[in-house]
Amino acid sequence: MENVEIVLNKMKEINAPVNATALAAATGLDKKEVDKAMAILKKEEKIFSPVRCKWQAK
Repeated sequence: MENVEIVLNKMKEINAPVNATALAAATGLDKKEVDKAMAILKKEEKIFSPVRCKWQAK
């Protein structure tokens, strides 16, 4: 499974605003890989930021 899919699925599972550090811990991925995946998800508008510095799946 691609990192982008892993991050998006974990965000859907958590179903609450979360930051990259927490996602890295939850997925076991390196934080840099989570940051890259989140950048792609932001560009594709699959995640949004309801709270400053935290993101949630749409």
